[in-house]
Amino acid sequence: MEIIYRKTIQTPLGEMFACAVEEGICLLEFTDRKNIEKQLQSLSKSLDSEIIEKDHQHFRQLEEELKEYFEGRRSKFEVPLYISGTEFQRKVWQLLIEIPMGEIRTYKQQSEFLGNPKAIRAVGTANGINKIAILIPCHRVIGSNGELTGYAGGIWRKQKLLELEKAILF
Repeated sequence: MEIIYRKTIQTPLGEMFACAVEEGICLLEFTDRKNIEKQLQSLSKSLDSEIIEKDHQHFRQLEEELKEYFEGRRSKFEVPLYISGTEFQRKVWQLLIEIPMGEIRTYKQQSEFLGNPKAIRAVGTANGINKIAILIPCHRVIGSNGELTGYAGGIWRKQKLLELEKAILF
C-alpha cells in the first residue's frame, strides 16, 4: 500500500491540509472546508493509500511557493501535482490552470472552452470537487451575472484571492 503524506500549512487565509504522494501534491484544502474529512477519506480510497501525518519533499516547495504567492512575488506554481479524477474532471482542472492570474472566467465560458457549451453545470461540479485549491485556481471562475459563487473554502476567501491576484499582476 502506498502512503499519502499529510501536513498542516499556515496561510494568510487560514490553515490548510496538504497531501502529497511521490508524484506530487494531490490535495490542498482549507481545514475548515465543509466535508474535509470525507474528502480525505475519498482521497485515501481512490489512491488505495493510507494518509499519515509526515513531512515530504514536495511540502517544502509548496510552502515556499505559497509564501511567495501571498507576498505577491509568484504568479505561477511549479510544485508537481498529482491530479486524480475522471477524464472530464482533469480537462476542466487543466483549463483552470490555464486561466491567467488576475483574470476571471464564467462557468459558461469554461464550458465553451471545453467545446461543450451546455456543460455549465458539469463544469461547476468539477470545479467544486477540485482537491487542489489555489494551485488549480477554481477561485477564478464566477457566475455569468458577475457574482462570486460556489467556493468550498468560503466566498470571502475567493474574494481575497481574486483581490490579491489583481493587486500583484506582474
